[in-house]
Amino acid sequence: MPVRPLAAAVLVLAACAPPPGAPLPERGALRAELVAQLDRSAEAWTRGDLEGFLSDYAADSATSFVAGGRVHRGLAWIRDHYAPSFRPNAPRDRLRFESFEVRPLAPTLALVTARFVLSRGDSVTASGPFTLVLERRAQEWKILHDHTSSDPR
Repeated sequence: MPVRPLAAAVLVLAACAPPPGAPLPERGALRAELVAQLDRSAEAWTRGDLEGFLSDYAADSATSFVAGGRVHRGLAWIRDHYAPSFRPNAPRDRLRFESFEVRPLAPTLALVTARFVLSRGDSVTASGPFTLVLERRAQEWKILHDHTSSDPR
């Protein structure tokens, strides 16, 4: 019987999990680290650096992104989704994140809920809530799942 994708993911995460009883990251320090990381990502967006913006995502085919009421997989899809905003002469919006909530789920997993705000001059062009699941890999955090919603305009 074939292993279903979700079951396979659970097995992989379990195999990579730290030993039982490993302490969770301290919430305040984890929040500061992830806010700084996402602020760097926002700076990359604002200066038009698509690869810098995407560098926070796990570069594998299981990375998921919810958009348009569907789950999409893979960094290539995420790159294609964002690429039009980075084409030459595209209107350049400033990106910032606010209202961060960070919850450690395991020693190497974290949940981030926040709000993105895109603005041009004094006008907000788009905003909305997002949720990320991140995994600590080596010395950095990588986004495994991104669910971003835009507020109605």
